[in-house]
Amino acid sequence: MFCPVLQQCVKPVKVEKKGGKSVAKIQIEDDGSYFQVNKDGGKQKLEKAKITLNDCLACSGCITSAESVLITQQSHEELFKVLHSNKDGAAEQKIVVVSVSPQSRASLAAHYDLSSSETGRRLTSFFKGLGVHYVFDTSFSRTFSLLESQREFIECFQNKEQDSKALPMLTSACPGWICYAEKTHGEFILPYISTTRSPQQMMGSLVKGYFTEQQRLSPQQIYHVAVMPCFDKKLEASRSDFYLNAAETREVDCVITSGRQMLMCHSPCRFSSVCGNDFLSHSGSGSGGYLHHVFTSAAKQLFGEEVKNLTYKTLRNNDFQEVMLEKDGVVLLRFAFTYGFRNIQNLVQKLKRGKSPYHFVEVMACPSGCLNGGGQLKPLPGQNHKELLQKVEQLYKAEQTVAPEEETRVAELYQSWLSSVGEERARELLHTQYHTVEKMTNGLVMKW
Repeated sequence: MFCPVLQQCVKPVKVEKKGGKSVAKIQIEDDGSYFQVNKDGGKQKLEKAKITLNDCLACSGCITSAESVLITQQSHEELFKVLHSNKDGAAEQKIVVVSVSPQSRASLAAHYDLSSSETGRRLTSFFKGLGVHYVFDTSFSRTFSLLESQREFIECFQNKEQDSKALPMLTSACPGWICYAEKTHGEFILPYISTTRSPQQMMGSLVKGYFTEQQRLSPQQIYHVAVMPCFDKKLEASRSDFYLNAAETREVDCVITSGRQMLMCHSPCRFSSVCGNDFLSHSGSGSGGYLHHVFTSAAKQLFGEEVKNLTYKTLRNNDFQEVMLEKDGVVLLRFAFTYGFRNIQNLVQKLKRGKSPYHFVEVMACPSGCLNGGGQLKPLPGQNHKELLQKVEQLYKAEQTVAPEEETRVAELYQSWLSSVGEERARELLHTQYHTVEKMTNGLVMKW
């Protein structure tokens, strides 16, 4: 995640005070290690304080990337521990499920010079060779996200006269943007943000809800891993909103970035077999196509207009573009996508001044969106970043696309599962909520 502000996270070292004695002095060595200096001159090395993702989510002292904090549970090493435990015949065997994002597939495909679908099939074979039981494609769960976003927007549009903050609806699939919104603009901006879950967390709901029911398993018996293009997806998986209190487990247990996945597959012979299914994609941007699908759906449902092709108008830069539906000189719908924090800040300032003309905005923290996520693979020697990004975009768009409304598997699942649990429970499974992080002053990070 590219950040407008980046300060060092600070969590104080705890020093135990023994009864009847003065507080010990702390000495910091050249290598950064901490020592407690006792009154008699003796020294005792102190353990380093660990900053977890929960600390990061709750702290308003910075806008941070998950790269810069010590991650103890969100790493490939945790996946290997579970797989080794299964092979060693541990009493508590885990069913391991891996969900792979299409952006990660495209990034890996560019590195290995394969198609995205072929990369998906080889990833399936690779994971199953490690002992993973199931490999899913998050294009499936993204179909749920797109359909729910469409329904949510239609409802907001129809209620815009009663609710001053119904529009514009801002997308919520980017955890970097959500973290920034909660910490920086809080109560002002959160009412505008879509409550529909991201594809990652929609898949978390499906895996530890529907899938466990079908397999007659408990959520604790599933270890769910997501392969994602973004470090901040680790933050998203760590949110308390996605923790199943009754089952004492997270919906997504571990997030691995595309780059880390490449290192896991570093040996060509380990990434050569072929098996698996067909992989689908969605029209629109490489960040999920939210603008495209919500726009075409709204045009048809609200105004009876069938829109086949969208014409984008570039505004400040290529990462800030808009599209409109006009009829008889009247603008019926005005949508935009805005990527990168400079454009996001401009959007927020317009909202605060009441100058935003949009009904819907697809918001992503990274310039160029998710295909350019911080967790994606880096350019090879002799290859520049722009060339690599173009290749990834081409591979991503080369996949067979399908409209959410035409995805019959989702419609069948929606009817068989969500309708059976009731409207209130269905909302919990498909939506989430946001929280203002109260500002706090930390003297240790202030610049004097």
